[in-house]
Amino acid sequence: MRVPLSWLAEYVDLAPGSTTEDVHAALVKVGLEEEDIHTFDVSGPVVVGEVLEFVEEPQSNGKTIRWCQVRVAPDGETAADGGPAVHGIVCGADNFFVGDKVVVTLPGAVLPGPFPIAARKTYGHVSDGMIASTRELGLGDEHDGILRLSTLGVDAEVGTDAIALLGLDDAAIEINVTPDRGYAFSIRGVAREYSHATGATFRDPATRPELVTPVGDGYPVAIDDVAPIRGRQGASVFATRVVRGVDATRPTPPWMVSRLKLAGIRSISLLVDITNYVMLELGQPIHGYDLDHLTGGIVVRRAIGGETLETLDGQKRKLDLEDLLITDGSGAIGLAGVMGGARTEMSDATTNVLIEAANFDPVSIARTARRHKLPSEASRRFERGVDPRIAVASAARVAELMVSLAGGTTDAVAGVVGEPAEPEAIRFPGGYVSALIGVDYTDDEIRGSLEEIGATVADADGGLLVTPPSWRPDLTDKSDLAEEVARIVGYDRIPSVLPVAPAGRGLTRSQRIRRTVADTLAAAGSTEILAFPFLGAEDNNLYGSPDSETVPAIKVANALDASAPYLRTTLLPGLIAAAKHNLSRGLTDLSLFEVGLVFTPEAGRSYGQAELPSGVALPTDEQLAELNDGIPPQPRHVGVLILGNAVPKQPGQPAVASGIADALAAVTQIGLATGAPIEVKQGSHKAMHPGRTAELWIGDRSIGFAGELLPQLALDSDLPRVVAVLELDLDALLESTDAAFTAGVIGTLPAATQDLSLVVSVDAPAAAVGAAVREGAGSLLEDIRLVDDYRGQGLADGTKSLTFALRFRAPDRTLTAAEATEAKLAGSALAAERFGAHIRD
Repeated sequence: MRVPLSWLAEYVDLAPGSTTEDVHAALVKVGLEEEDIHTFDVSGPVVVGEVLEFVEEPQSNGKTIRWCQVRVAPDGETAADGGPAVHGIVCGADNFFVGDKVVVTLPGAVLPGPFPIAARKTYGHVSDGMIASTRELGLGDEHDGILRLSTLGVDAEVGTDAIALLGLDDAAIEINVTPDRGYAFSIRGVAREYSHATGATFRDPATRPELVTPVGDGYPVAIDDVAPIRGRQGASVFATRVVRGVDATRPTPPWMVSRLKLAGIRSISLLVDITNYVMLELGQPIHGYDLDHLTGGIVVRRAIGGETLETLDGQKRKLDLEDLLITDGSGAIGLAGVMGGARTEMSDATTNVLIEAANFDPVSIARTARRHKLPSEASRRFERGVDPRIAVASAARVAELMVSLAGGTTDAVAGVVGEPAEPEAIRFPGGYVSALIGVDYTDDEIRGSLEEIGATVADADGGLLVTPPSWRPDLTDKSDLAEEVARIVGYDRIPSVLPVAPAGRGLTRSQRIRRTVADTLAAAGSTEILAFPFLGAEDNNLYGSPDSETVPAIKVANALDASAPYLRTTLLPGLIAAAKHNLSRGLTDLSLFEVGLVFTPEAGRSYGQAELPSGVALPTDEQLAELNDGIPPQPRHVGVLILGNAVPKQPGQPAVASGIADALAAVTQIGLATGAPIEVKQGSHKAMHPGRTAELWIGDRSIGFAGELLPQLALDSDLPRVVAVLELDLDALLESTDAAFTAGVIGTLPAATQDLSLVVSVDAPAAAVGAAVREGAGSLLEDIRLVDDYRGQGLADGTKSLTFALRFRAPDRTLTAAEATEAKLAGSALAAERFGAHIRD
């Protein structure tokens, strides 16, 4: 909403010397956010001039200019620019005559653009200024010729300051009006808010005595509509007023043109400008009809099948059965609250006007405006709610301006159909606002704030009974009233205090561990992503299970993408798509991870079949259990994808390509961060490289896999041949460990280190052999690491030599070499029992 300051000052006392910034600051205090400042960007000297004479001079380029002598100051006086009273000016327009009063911009003036004016030589003359057009002054878009003041109905003395005369010295503030505060779409509403902010005296323009109008049998109107869905009429009030004998050809006065321009509305014609002016002033949309083009009385009704209407924008529109219409005996003449019809529009030939000021159902108007893609200044206001009690006063205000500016007479009485609904009273408990806002407001502050916004306040048991004003349909419950008290008393009264969380309500164990995993991966150089949870059946089946050809999945009823209608059962396709996208943009070394939900329904079971509660009452425990039972399992997984170089090439250091080792390193990092004893075993997966796939276990439970994608799958996704991936079930990890951090403990007693080389079959997994050694060696074995895997000369065919580095330590004494050797041999004995291993000679 744009608010010209001169207009605002008519209804509220602005502080002396107030600037646009001061007014903005005051309105911000009551919650109206500042947007912009608008001015005409014109500076003087700009004066009224009189054309004394001119000579038309044809030019070689085919153009004819006029060399004009223009009086810009009374005889014997100096012009505003310090020059003579008569200036010679070159002008290319030809729509003026000798004796016309015009607007002259003298040297030193600046017009919008900015366009500075100076004496300059052109067409063989020194042009000492410029005769301005409407567009050059910023008052409109017309540029066919210069502005003749007679066309505005203005006759001022030569030398008069034209900036003040035309209202070009005014400025407007622009504020953001939220959907719940539609009353601020008017000068009336903003003036009231400025009064709240500063305590300045507010004069309600809708209650002026001149607008008190007798109501009787005016123009015949009937409301023939009851909206069955909402149970209320599409129009609650319909007021009319008739003005006869107007002169529609009269010009719109400059003060109205400048105010409309600053408010963002183009001047069209006097009669239309008046209706727009009153809409901005009071917030009540107005429509004017050419009374002589109406047939019979007006009926407000819904459209019927096949009905059409040509609106003021020249478009012929096919109407919907829900559209609310203004009709006469010939049919539809307007879309109620949105736009009028072309057949009855006011024109220069109009002499008798029917003024309409109605209150329409916000939902109906909003639907019609969106259905026809026809937003308008009227619909913007009706959508947010218009004061239903100002229709008669608004029609009277339009009639007043038409009589004073366009002549004519007003019929003695106004016609009104309908009665606005009374606002419902709200019970406001004592102490509620202080408990909600956190400020100790006094009873006088609470009552005074509510009365200041126009509410009626009465005492009630244990509190107040508050009836909101008619212009505040957004006030519907006690919390709205509490917000008004806080707003009017001042937001600065609300202390900046951080709430203290009650003990025991911090992060849960699962939340802490999930964050630890994400932080660990990010700290290791990986980037977190968030992928769409929708996949095609092929991706779910390929990556969702190590060996099953078909994976059960939930199909979305109304999928965003027909090629991806299923909820994901794995995170890998999302990571692959993100890697492909980034790789195509030149990021060749990537490490991505995601922590998110996957959906793993049971095969053959239907989900989401439970009946939804009505919403009338809270659902019962049985209903909640049934709803929860209809939700498929949604475990939280973590997925990692790594490609490119783990270590980039640099001087003295060749590049180190990433691979399965990096995926296993990520497993180790997760295990250390969470304290989870993740065991890595040889595994297989239909989407993974054979021999480069590890299965991840905690105890006897498999929680995921790590390794490298099949090279062909990677190439099919436009990725390098080697792509390392990892996916594990975080929920299963949480269930399988107490997450006690045990890594990194440094012993205080000396350790004993020994190596153990075992010859086993090449088919024996190294991890399983190492696990057998660890189990057999007992509690003295602190750490075991595989350091060599030898196959070749000196070994029998089909065998390999696995060398483990062992570290032994006792918590209470220094181990002897014999104790360490005994434990080592116990471990090799168990490996021999399980895998036929023997110590290499």
